[in-house]
Amino acid sequence: MSKTEIEKFFSDDDDNTEIIAGDGWDEDFGGGQLSIDMYQTATDLVIKAPIAGVKKEDLDVVVTDDSITVRGKRERESKEEKDNFFVHECYWGSFSRVESLPVQVISEKARASLKDGVLTIHVPKANKERGRSLKIDTD
Repeated sequence: MSKTEIEKFFSDDDDNTEIIAGDGWDEDFGGGQLSIDMYQTATDLVIKAPIAGVKKEDLDVVVTDDSITVRGKRERESKEEKDNFFVHECYWGSFSRVESLPVQVISEKARASLKDGVLTIHVPKANKERGRSLKIDTD
């Protein structure tokens, strides 16, 4: 960061996002972080993520036996001039989240729904028994 940029950062100008993240950070940034809640029920692992403003067709959810990936894009409805903002906190653009799953699941039976801006994913938990007893034969 140059001396001029540092001075501009500490000036009375309230919008310093361009200095910190570069011009266009809200649309060109490589990926915003997605907040999630993950919990278990007796039968399922449940993941919930608030994704208001994201269309169903702009979402991609991939569940494997040991991880879940949620990707999407939040499109800005209108292009407002930067100088017209008083507060600019909303993230617009691509986001993604990859999370390891804490229990064994049956990934091919996962299901997802989108309601009132909340993505909910249910993944059935696998049988807790990982091994089985073997009968020992005699020669």
